[in-house]
Amino acid sequence: MSALTETKDSSSPNGSFTADVFAAHLASLSHLPKWWLDLKREAWNRFIALPLPKRTDELWRFSNTTGVKLDGYALPPALVVGRWPLAIPQSAELIFANNRLASVSLLPADLTARGVIFTSIEDALVKHTDLVRRYFQAQAANLGADKFAALNAALTTSGAFLYVPRGVEITGPFMVTHAAAGAGSAVFPHTIVVAEDHAKVTLVEFFTSADDAKGIASGVNDLHAGDGAQLTYVGAQNWSRDTLSFQSNATTVQRDARVLSLNVHLGGRQSRHESHSRLQGPGAHSEMLALTVAQDAQEFDQRTLQTHQAPHTSSNLLYKNALLDRARTIFSGLIVVDPEAQKTDAYQSNRNLVLSPEAEASSLPGLEIQANDVRCTHGATTGHVDDEQMFYLESRGIRPALARELIVFGFFEEVLNKLENDELHAALRELIQSKFKK
Repeated sequence: MSALTETKDSSSPNGSFTADVFAAHLASLSHLPKWWLDLKREAWNRFIALPLPKRTDELWRFSNTTGVKLDGYALPPALVVGRWPLAIPQSAELIFANNRLASVSLLPADLTARGVIFTSIEDALVKHTDLVRRYFQAQAANLGADKFAALNAALTTSGAFLYVPRGVEITGPFMVTHAAAGAGSAVFPHTIVVAEDHAKVTLVEFFTSADDAKGIASGVNDLHAGDGAQLTYVGAQNWSRDTLSFQSNATTVQRDARVLSLNVHLGGRQSRHESHSRLQGPGAHSEMLALTVAQDAQEFDQRTLQTHQAPHTSSNLLYKNALLDRARTIFSGLIVVDPEAQKTDAYQSNRNLVLSPEAEASSLPGLEIQANDVRCTHGATTGHVDDEQMFYLESRGIRPALARELIVFGFFEEVLNKLENDELHAALRELIQSKFKK
């Protein structure tokens, strides 16, 4: 493992990520475009300037910020990888391991002929540099994890770039896997998906650890749907139980486009996920979905923003959390309607199923409406497993642990049923089920 020089002051907000580490990283990328290296320098300066979050910060309300430290991590060596659980019929696949492209399946010739691009960001920087420059972190999430998004931009080398030209519709999903292994491994996934006007595409992204070691993952996604496009994004996070995870997703939706985004949260010691969807053209629609299984002492921190910037736009957010043991979840969501976004139709719901008296769920839904002809609603519910449901299942010979699992899946099916791809639905169900078997 290439060592990162740790700072002498353990209270440093930058921890093990030092100027020497960044200089070495930049030197290794000297073959890439100058604008990319300059962007990285700017990102590094932002990372250095920004402090670590404090619990008194409004955007980190209820979060356990004492566990957010950047000491003891390193850029890991190459990793040999095998196949991962999300094995479904696909159009093409990229596998990244410890910040390196480890495996690639070739794009079918007919898709290449139609102008589809599916490659690593590093390759795209050489062959399609203007496209990468246009979409890389073009819209920030702006939900509190700016320091970690800056660190991603400064140190990322592993990421997927998917570009679907105007009018191209693709049935099979594209698959991207990010794997990490080794004590103190630091990985920086980044994904860019561009569906041009009237294109249709699905991308499935899987984040996993090959061992139980301590690590840190700081990822960013840039999702763009052009006029009339249909984009489905599914992200399944199953890092090790000793991983500190940050993920920031920024989505832009243009006129009459539809984006469905489903994030499944399973792994990590402390995991923060931020998702900002911007409705920028009339008729734009965003479906924001999430499922979380929180066990032991895990903390899942979810921050969302639905920004309506044009008239006649709609969004629907449904986040469901199942909490066991001493786990904690935090949901903080906001719907923002700009003054010109008349006829907005927006909905936001966070539902928590608590399966332990020691578990804790915090919900902070909110509205900020600056237009006078809109329909916006939000709400949050937290409930416990019904004793009668448990009695009914146990009276039929079902052991308590399996009974709770069945109740959780009944709770989750409303979200999973929104997926059109049956193989993907089944694969996610199996992945979630595997967490109950540990």
